[in-house]
Amino acid sequence: MSAQQRNRGFTLIELVVVIAILAILAAFALPRFAQLSEEAHRSNVKATTGAVAAGVALVKAQNVTNGSTGATVDVDGFGNGLVDVGPNGWPVSVGSDSASATMDAARCIEVWNGVLQANAPNVATAAADGVDYVVAAVADGDAGEGADCEFTYQVDGLAGTADEKRIVYDADTGEVTTNVN
Repeated sequence: MSAQQRNRGFTLIELVVVIAILAILAAFALPRFAQLSEEAHRSNVKATTGAVAAGVALVKAQNVTNGSTGATVDVDGFGNGLVDVGPNGWPVSVGSDSASATMDAARCIEVWNGVLQANAPNVATAAADGVDYVVAAVADGDAGEGADCEFTYQVDGLAGTADEKRIVYDADTGEVTTNVN
């Protein structure tokens, strides 16, 4: 064989070695990338929980700053001025114009959109494409009035599994908690 024919490509052994090295790298890298995705989802829920808690606290602070300590319809000075607060001063609705702390799914959505305002994650009462959180009114955990708002994060078809990530808002106490597995 001439020198030109010997230098035309890789040998079979060289190709097998390169493929083996790539397989070893992939075996170590793929689980790490899968874990990063899960960590990103957890961080998303934690960040949203923080935003909801901050919005709820700001509404209460604005209501107190306005001189009110109880129920108020349309708190002046917060967002578009349409957020209503219940008897304990925590947000309970927006479009309902009601200061009752009796929560249902529709009012939970109102509070979500009212305290988060622009660029809030999408929320609905049923899972669908483009919906980030599904809301439900659940039994009040502190035996207060009405129900709590439970927002379940929708990702990768995990609804109804132990991997669900939830945000719970209690309109009686203003408490915002998260369940991130």
